[in-house]
Amino acid sequence: MVDSPGRITLWGVEVFVATAEEGSISAAARRLGASASAVSQQLTNLEAAIGATLLNRNTRPVALTPAGEIFRRRAGNILNEAALARAELAMADMSALTRFRLGMIEDFETEITPRLLTRLAGDMKGCQFLLETGASHSLYDQLDARALDVIVAADMGGEAEWMEVHPLLSEGFVVAAQKGAVDPAQPLLPQLQALPLVHYTTRHHMGRLLSSHLARQNLTLAHRFELDSYHAILALVGQGAGWTILTPLALMRARRFADQLDVFELPFEPLSRRISLVARKGILQDMPKRVAKELKPVLTRHVIDPAVAAYPFMAGVLEIL
Repeated sequence: MVDSPGRITLWGVEVFVATAEEGSISAAARRLGASASAVSQQLTNLEAAIGATLLNRNTRPVALTPAGEIFRRRAGNILNEAALARAELAMADMSALTRFRLGMIEDFETEITPRLLTRLAGDMKGCQFLLETGASHSLYDQLDARALDVIVAADMGGEAEWMEVHPLLSEGFVVAAQKGAVDPAQPLLPQLQALPLVHYTTRHHMGRLLSSHLARQNLTLAHRFELDSYHAILALVGQGAGWTILTPLALMRARRFADQLDVFELPFEPLSRRISLVARKGILQDMPKRVAKELKPVLTRHVIDPAVAAYPFMAGVLEIL
């Protein structure tokens, strides 16, 4: 159903903000899960209701008009107030929520996310769950753009004032090599330096974190492969193409290669990362804290316990926060 001209709707405001931030109608449509024609119609209705042109749609990217600049400053407040109202109504009872937009890092895609959603669905009856799975930097961008309500992602550094952060898990990086390729009775680092490194992509934050850490150790390691897939990395390592540095979460996600690998602590200065649940401060009241509380026993049972059972030294590498 198309809203009648002359009426400003919350959906119209959300469509306008998404278009202004994305710079195109098609990108806004992808973000909102709507068709480009529906987004265009909502913008037309909103401009008719306001009586002013808000966007110059003939430019690439789409540009705000002077009237659009004025309305953009108010639109964010409108959406924040709507989110606050929704949260306050549901504060005492999570089952009152009708929509929950969750972003999860790919590391949790198989083991953690389905279990969390099952637990939440029991408390939030009648709620529609919208899930986005991806790299941490992408999830932060969507949270910043108000396309997601809550994300679970690796800390990126530089926590913004608008964020509320609930730490979940600390994990140290480990070494994986082809089974039998190195002798654990001998110094590990010289043996690894004689082999090529299969590197996690530096296009992502984790890869850049690894590269920076290696540089601080004054280590220059030859590598022929730089990949963004844990499965591909560990498949190559298992076939003898080299060795790698990854997190326990990565190893557990690609555990089908476990019988082809030996896993060790880093033979130099430790490196770790923190996984947190992040939301916009003051919007969802105590819900982010409650979701974080739901997540911790799931992480213990399905990440930490299996990892420590497989590799006992990980008792000092993995920690619930």
